[in-house]
Amino acid sequence: MIKNNLSMLMGAKRIKIYELQKLSGLSRSTITRLYYEQTNTVSLHTLEALCKALDCTLNDLFEIS
Repeated sequence: MIKNNLSMLMGAKRIKIYELQKLSGLSRSTITRLYYEQTNTVSLHTLEALCKALDCTLNDLFEIS
């Protein structure tokens, strides 16, 4: 099972959804669905934007448990 660490990363960096929206250029609804783990698919564009905005790698954003 793949675990989404977006909420943990945002909390550690004290970034709110609104701020991540501005940093990444992604829509609020996309970020919210990922934050609350309400989606099963994520585009490569979204992953790249999140990693750049949060200055992290895919390994930081997701983990296999």
